[in-house]
Amino acid sequence: MSASRRSLLAGGAAGVGFAVVGTMPSLAEATPGQGRGRAGTYAPKTSVPFPPLVDDPDGLLALPEGFSYAVVTSAGETMLAEGAPTPSNHDGTAVFNAGRGKYKLIQNHELGAGSKLGVPHVAGAVYDPGAVDAGGCTVITTDAKGRNLGEYVGIAGTSTNCAGGPTPWGTWLTCEETETKAGTAWSGNGKSGTYEKDHGYVFEVFADGRKLPKPIKAFGRYAHEALAIDAEQKHVFLSEDASGPTGLFYRWTAPRGFKMGPGLADRLSDTAGTLAAMQIIMPDGSVLPDVAYLTSAQLGQPFPVKWKEVPDRDAKTTSVRKQFADGEVTRGKKFEGVYGTDKGVYVVNSFAFSDGDLPADAVPHDGMVWFYDYEAETIQLVNYFPHQKVGATGDPAPYTDLQFDGPDNVTVTPWGSLVLAEDGVGASHVLSAVPGGPTYAIARNMLNDSEFTGPTFSADGKVLFVNMQTPGYTFAITGPWEKYLG
Repeated sequence: MSASRRSLLAGGAAGVGFAVVGTMPSLAEATPGQGRGRAGTYAPKTSVPFPPLVDDPDGLLALPEGFSYAVVTSAGETMLAEGAPTPSNHDGTAVFNAGRGKYKLIQNHELGAGSKLGVPHVAGAVYDPGAVDAGGCTVITTDAKGRNLGEYVGIAGTSTNCAGGPTPWGTWLTCEETETKAGTAWSGNGKSGTYEKDHGYVFEVFADGRKLPKPIKAFGRYAHEALAIDAEQKHVFLSEDASGPTGLFYRWTAPRGFKMGPGLADRLSDTAGTLAAMQIIMPDGSVLPDVAYLTSAQLGQPFPVKWKEVPDRDAKTTSVRKQFADGEVTRGKKFEGVYGTDKGVYVVNSFAFSDGDLPADAVPHDGMVWFYDYEAETIQLVNYFPHQKVGATGDPAPYTDLQFDGPDNVTVTPWGSLVLAEDGVGASHVLSAVPGGPTYAIARNMLNDSEFTGPTFSADGKVLFVNMQTPGYTFAITGPWEKYLG
């Protein structure tokens, strides 16, 4: 690192606390019923913290007093319309208004071929016939009471469907977090086979029953995590969760005059638009090599961003992230959740341990939340989770621990605050966070240490849907949300 950059980044991480409380420009506001935040001055109506969590007598989900949950789907127990049980490994999820008090959920299942409870192949919905009992998406109809009113396969024959993002036109873009190539053999649960097509793409899934199991190759082939479309529908922002080297944050720019809308895979050529990787620019003009060089000392500081075009987005011979030399783009350990507002996009890094993937002088942390401003073309750190160990041996945090770590999926509530799914050590939580402000637990996994995934609010603000990835539950959580988030 240059001397000027070392000077800029001098200063350690903040002290103990479950999240850093800083003073910075606020980033988002929204009104109930919008679903997508309107960026501007964030002015929450109340700073009332969530009450303490109350243990669930059924041993599933601890919630604050006044809140309750219903199980919408349960892997292996609820049934698909096609006659197979609900697949497991629930992940990224979007919710759409279906009218008359009903909602449609489109849900990822993060599974490779040969899984015990994979997404069954259904005529017209299969991308890769060789990816048997693998990932995909299901489409679920439910209501504010969390009743399961039917579930069916939206796409199958995909692999490791992690997160994704909703579109402004009411579809879901599901992301494959893999780089598996055609010809790769697989085995599991007494079966074996070979992938017949390349994987690592984004697919569009529809809530109205339409099937289009065709990759949007223009968005690139890599270990996709999540994405968001900007307000003008000219750019798509995409995260990559990968190691050796660590992943990148990308922006796809639509071709001049192209109007985004349903059926992107049919309407975009494989090389349409421009795919580029993020460069965070430091005061001396150099590129920040890894976000882990920053600490809580930089909370709220905007950094200019530039974008470096990807040479070969389909990664025919070399993984996309490996096509850049060290220091040419800005890397990050576990770029995870992404969520867009009208003025910018949030992106999460889950952690940055010194495990060989990071530069030697990077700073270990347990989570970062960033905000990229579309108009200013700057990015700033808005929440920071210091790296903490419990006990002299670094044992995992105990079940009752409230020093949160490992934020993963993120959503913006109808009131403009954030909800994060925790994927760290010890107990897993669903978290409420304010950019630059405090973080509170709004749910705890009492069953096991599985992560929460796919938090998403109904646009009317009545229901928070969230998943427990293992063994695979979808919960509909209701309660006085506006009292604590409004």
